[in-house]
Amino acid sequence: MTGDSKPLVEEVEDISWGEFGTLAKGYLRIPLALILVEIFYWFITQPTNTLGFIQESEAWIWYQLTELIYGPGAATLSEYNGWKTLVTLKHPDFWGDQIRLYVSDECAGVHEMIFITVLIMMTTGVPQRLRIKSAVVACGIVYVLNIIRLLILYPMAVSGCAENPNMLYCEQPMHDFHAFVYQWGFLIVLVLMWLAWFKWVNAGDLIRKEQASSRGKWKFIYRKEWANVHKAVLAISLLLIISAFTNVLLDDAAMAAKETVDMCEFYSSVTGDCGDARDAWTQEIQTSWSLATLGLLGFACTIIAIDKPIEDEEE
Repeated sequence: MTGDSKPLVEEVEDISWGEFGTLAKGYLRIPLALILVEIFYWFITQPTNTLGFIQESEAWIWYQLTELIYGPGAATLSEYNGWKTLVTLKHPDFWGDQIRLYVSDECAGVHEMIFITVLIMMTTGVPQRLRIKSAVVACGIVYVLNIIRLLILYPMAVSGCAENPNMLYCEQPMHDFHAFVYQWGFLIVLVLMWLAWFKWVNAGDLIRKEQASSRGKWKFIYRKEWANVHKAVLAISLLLIISAFTNVLLDDAAMAAKETVDMCEFYSSVTGDCGDARDAWTQEIQTSWSLATLGLLGFACTIIAIDKPIEDEEE
């Protein structure tokens, strides 16, 4: 080899902060959107039975199918906190011959529906109409999968209590299954659903064509020019949100009630303590919920602006 040979490794140019920001915006858009949606979902489900109509529909289907599949008398449907969401599973091997469960906000499957919808809607390049149709279909699939999950609870409880009949908490295999689905099961299924959809619509090629087709369209952007009124609204909104959190987090009675509610939600159980704790938490959260609503609206109105494209001037 001669001394004039071409180096195998070319020098890499330094990336500017603007280019880095552009890359970060493209790659981090979906996870940031998911974080914001998680905050929004937590926010709207703090009052009891925010999704009452969906909870009732799933409880009714759960009850009807349980009676159809496992036989008449396997379950009853009754009212809980003003909504028909209480499904009582019945079997001679259960402790007291019954297990009282209800379809909570979290059990309604809306959390998972929002998650898959955000993944689909934030996939740029795919035509908007196709994304909307795909999100509707995906939500329908999640709804059905959630019903199947609820139907599996009965045989899981029976299998546990068959080995230890009429013992307290003999239905533990049902709770273990419920916990796994809550923590990992649905997350794995949703990611696989999105990957399959991404491949099906050939989103990779569509994303590469997005740049050329997106010029000249109105879009939401972060506000670049800030007037004093915008800064004042932002400061007030921040104070409202801080007040909303401190109003609850610094209240020991509210936090104790929240711990009990979380445990009851996790196991979808219904006891007297669960009802009392839920009522106490609902009362504590109402004022904070209103303050946070005003704060979030203030943030949205000041941080987000509409970008109107400037048409090219004729030369």
